[in-house]
Amino acid sequence: METKTAKLLDGKALAEKIYKELSDTIIDLQPQFGRSPGLAVLMVGDNPASAAYVRNKERACTRVGIASFGKHFPTQTTQTELEQAIAILNEDERVDGILVQLPLPQHLDAVALLNQITPDKDADGLHPINIGRMVRGEDGLRSCTPAGVMRLLQEYNIPLKGKSVVVVGRSILVGKPQALMLLEADATVTIAHSKSENLATITKNADILIAAVGRPALITASMVKPGAVVVDVGMNRIIDESGNSRLVGDVHSDVADVADFFTPVPGGVGPMTVAMLLQNTVTSYRQRLHS
Repeated sequence: METKTAKLLDGKALAEKIYKELSDTIIDLQPQFGRSPGLAVLMVGDNPASAAYVRNKERACTRVGIASFGKHFPTQTTQTELEQAIAILNEDERVDGILVQLPLPQHLDAVALLNQITPDKDADGLHPINIGRMVRGEDGLRSCTPAGVMRLLQEYNIPLKGKSVVVVGRSILVGKPQALMLLEADATVTIAHSKSENLATITKNADILIAAVGRPALITASMVKPGAVVVDVGMNRIIDESGNSRLVGDVHSDVADVADFFTPVPGGVGPMTVAMLLQNTVTSYRQRLHS
């Protein structure tokens, strides 16, 4: 019997295409505005994974022509100091997007800081006002990772209307906004999570399965409907027997034997998250130009 192998949803290639589109847009708009778009990424402490993500974002900004106004704060920085820094960036005419790199040191209140960002500069799309706009179907900056998933599905012409979609995970970063975006696209959406009973029964009904829980290889081939589309949002760093670390998703590699499409980790949803962050920054820039 011939072994089936799913086709890749290549987020890395699509991100490259989006960078080119954003670069062209910036070249067109810059003469009218007299400046480049600006993104400020605030990082606190010295978490190596966060530092790598921030470098990645700043490199992407440079590639498309977005100015970086990043600030790196020591671990012991206070809530008040960070709130003051955000207040200054809210008023800075050169800055179109503001992002607080998570996770933060434990003494800081991440939600309160995110709420300090003016909604129209909320590059991560996590402000309650932007989440509320999404619930109401209004224009606004969208959460980057779920928006990246939607763009990836669109690029590969994967139909959503009327389809059964299961989202495993209910975080405010991915699961909840993902479900809202899918509803907006006329999908029939089920949200499953760590307390769901008979998870495999739920996931096996999905035409499209989106895993966003942060548990390595949680979703196996036996939990996937043959011919389904599987999107792996998980980014889990694991250490092997030799002490080497590598990045794995929430989906087991054996899913490639039953699914029609799946996203690799790395190279699937991760690059799309960064691309949507830059997309949000350029959207904010364009709105400010036309307001």
